[in-house]
Amino acid sequence: MSRIGLKPITVPNTVTIDIADGNVVTVKGPKGELNSAFSPELTLTKEDGTVSVARANNDREQRSLHGLTRTLLNNMVVGVTQGYTKNLEIQGVGYRAAMDGKTLVLTVGFSHPVRMTPPDGIAFAVDGNVRLSVSGIDKQAVGEEAARIRRVRPPEPYKGKGIRYAGEVVRRKAGKTGKAGKK
Repeated sequence: MSRIGLKPITVPNTVTIDIADGNVVTVKGPKGELNSAFSPELTLTKEDGTVSVARANNDREQRSLHGLTRTLLNNMVVGVTQGYTKNLEIQGVGYRAAMDGKTLVLTVGFSHPVRMTPPDGIAFAVDGNVRLSVSGIDKQAVGEEAARIRRVRPPEPYKGKGIRYAGEVVRRKAGKTGKAGKK
């Protein structure tokens, strides 16, 4: 039994949820609107301030989709009420970030600055010149955009230079040792 799938989702008063044919769900809240289509084999029911997900039988596929569907619906509700943010840090001498309008400009050791434009619904913010944040209402889009920024210059294991998530621990390697073994 899916413990997560059985929990009902509490819907705040500021959020409206519409469940259309084919399990197409539209969630509207103070921060925006999200749409998503879920498996038609699952049953989504809306009752006085809660939404619950049920499955018809215990097939392997329906068991695996039960908790996933509930979590994705909950992420949509949280996204339109609070939003999501991913924080990144830049480490390295001369490495920095700046904003040029809505475009993020990264100077991270290449011969040219890297310019990144956010997709719709995503916003970049730079704090100082070494901390940046990605925010939006869609959890998956925020995580994907943060990963795209990190891929520009991932942290390297010898000096730890690069772009990393806030709080990420980079395993460090020992560098070269002296001329061992040569006589």
